Amino acid sequence: MRSIWNGAISFGLVSIPIKLVNATESRSVSFRQIHAADGGRIRYRKVCELDGEEVTQAEIGKAYEDADGTMIPITDEDLAALPLPTAKTIEIVAFVPAADIDPLQMDAAYYLSANGVPAAKPYTLLREALKRSDKVAVAKYALRGRERLGMLRVVDDVIAMHGLLWPDEIRAPEGVAPETPVTVRDAELDLADALMATLGEVDLSTLHDDYREAVEEMIAAKAAGGAGVAPPEPGGEGGGGQVIDLMAALEKSVREAKEARGEPAEVTDIKAKKTTAKKAPAARKTAAAKKTAAAKKTTATTKKTAAAKKATTRKATPKKRTA
Repeated sequence: MRSIWNGAISFGLVSIPIKLVNATESRSVSFRQIHAADGGRIRYRKVCELDGEEVTQAEIGKAYEDADGTMIPITDEDLAALPLPTAKTIEIVAFVPAADIDPLQMDAAYYLSANGVPAAKPYTLLREALKRSDKVAVAKYALRGRERLGMLRVVDDVIAMHGLLWPDEIRAPEGVAPETPVTVRDAELDLADALMATLGEVDLSTLHDDYREAVEEMIAAKAAGGAGVAPPEPGGEGGGGQVIDLMAALEKSVREAKEARGEPAEVTDIKAKKTTAKKAPAARKTAAAKKTAAAKKTTATTKKTAAAKKATTRKATPKKRTA
């Protein structure tokens, strides 16, 4: 892989020569702009708005546009004269738990490669120290004319660096959450939990871009003289329609997810199950009370019958007279 930047990692007094390599690449299908009438390419030319002349790249400089529209020229010499200690250095400033880094700050990703044989030992030292500490390194570096923030972590046996946005570049989520008060019932949460459990986990390496594949197939068909791909039939599900019955939508989602996984598509009525569970203790209590009352009634009846028999026996037996 071609390096895009050469420099060194500054780890205290240890300097590690490294090369910076892009860790990601775009696989999106790109298009060109054409004149729809005849298929000719549309190209952009850089023209000076003052004299209308086309200019080459060598004639183009930089400028800062002031609030009133005034252009303030900035040269490469002006920028080079600025104090920038991280111009060729990735300067580690701290080691923190990975959970301290907000994913919103994540930007481009790079691999750091040891540059030369002498760099192998300090590179391995930093990599193993990061592994053992279970932390990530926060660093400053300069790339493409500006100072940036980065996070160093270990991926397999390589040190990777994620560019980070500065904290003041993250917008506060004001006015994004729903403003209308909404009550979510336990039964709805239970169905949402069931749907999450049914969908389960996924191996991210198995996911792919279905749209990109469809675009590539369409391009191949048109290149072969075909008409491309037939449009989808109208009336299909999906789209931006409003969900009217949330419970029904959740239950249907659980059924479809189970069918996709080859499981029985029955959805347990969680609300009914909870109601039954609540009624069961009361029913058991009522049955016990009835049983106790019946037992007491039987005991009382038995005692009454025994007393009646005893009284009858006494009446039937004559008393002995004394001579």
